[in-house]
Amino acid sequence: MYYHFYILYSPTLDRYYYGHTSNIEGRLRRHNSRHRGFTGNKADWEVVYTEEYPTKELAYSRERQIKSWKSRRRIEELIKDHQPL
Repeated sequence: MYYHFYILYSPTLDRYYYGHTSNIEGRLRRHNSRHRGFTGNKADWEVVYTEEYPTKELAYSRERQIKSWKSRRRIEELIKDHQPL
C-alpha cells in the first residue's frame, strides 16, 4: 500500500489545502462532500499535486514540511515545477 501527500486547490476560495492519505480518490470525494471543516464549505476542490510514499509516516512528514513553509509562493513553485510539459 502506498500513501500520498497531496495538495488541493479551490478556485472559489483561491486557497490550498495539504494532506496525506492512502486513498486519494476517496479523500477528494470527502473533501467535496460539504462536510464540516475547512474544506467542507465549498465543493470545488481539485487535486493539483501529489507525491507517493511507501509509509504513512513519510507522507505525513512531507505534509508537515510543506505546511511549515507558510509560503503560497513556494507552494505554487512546487506545483508548477512538477507539471508535465
